[in-house]
Amino acid sequence: MKNEQNRIKILLDVDTGVDDSLALLYALNKEEVEIVGITTVCGNVEARLAAENTLKILDLADAPDIPVVCGHEQPLEGNWEGRVTFIHGDNGLGNVELPPSGRTLLHEDVCDFQIRMAQKYENELVLVTLGPLTNIARTLGKSPSFARKIKRCVMMGGTVCMRGNVSPVCEANFASDPAACDRVFQSGMEILTVGLDVTEKVRLKRETIGWLDKCCSPRARKAVDYMKAALEYYWEGNQKQNYCIGDCPLHDPLAMMAAVIPDLVRVEKRKARIECGGTYCRGMVVTDLREHPIPSEYIGFALEVDAERALKEFMSVFWK
Repeated sequence: MKNEQNRIKILLDVDTGVDDSLALLYALNKEEVEIVGITTVCGNVEARLAAENTLKILDLADAPDIPVVCGHEQPLEGNWEGRVTFIHGDNGLGNVELPPSGRTLLHEDVCDFQIRMAQKYENELVLVTLGPLTNIARTLGKSPSFARKIKRCVMMGGTVCMRGNVSPVCEANFASDPAACDRVFQSGMEILTVGLDVTEKVRLKRETIGWLDKCCSPRARKAVDYMKAALEYYWEGNQKQNYCIGDCPLHDPLAMMAAVIPDLVRVEKRKARIECGGTYCRGMVVTDLREHPIPSEYIGFALEVDAERALKEFMSVFWK
């Protein structure tokens, strides 16, 4: 086990569906990582169900006691559009029924919890967001200094050059709450977005999971059995949306890996805002390369990835 002081301290914000659960299992099995807290938000499923799913995944991984706080159930503007059942199943976990958890949620306001964690681990906390940015935006609204206390924020979301997955130009997390995303983009926080430009290039195939099923460590047996079952539903759902046949993009797991191993991706910093209106472009990442750009902050965008290395990295925590 790594020295506790040298481990990367991560605060997770999730909407726990299938790929969130894979990212969480990766982090829980990565000895360089210490998850200090988890907050949930409405996205793939409602925040309350995301919290219940998170507790079940913690049980599955035999994880230590990690505080989990249920966050906001509605975006900053508009209404939550409901569960994404064709991708994540009726329960968010690919319709895999895990045993009820004996763990309990921490009953604390989500913004207060995030602020408290940022104060406790000031300048060393890595914020990893795998869902819409509603909780983070509300926390910034309550305490703008939150942005300065976070070491960096790694978010799964958006697309710069790749086609969108919920509209021609938009990715699901950013499109679910564009106003929240734009507020976070303007906060001055050090941000890396890991979006469809790179996540679509890291594909997990059926045969790869079949190999892992035969070669995983005894410690990871329960996690691999769960992944094998949940991914069957997830593969079918992705085939309806992402030009996938027998594989799926590793959206949330890649963002988590980039938080731990930054050189997995090549990053460009660009002035950027989020389009908050429109019919087809609501949630679009707007980068401005002009000499005199729109008022905005520099945001890091992952535009290239070592896909083979990323896939091996994900798999490695389950076979070691």
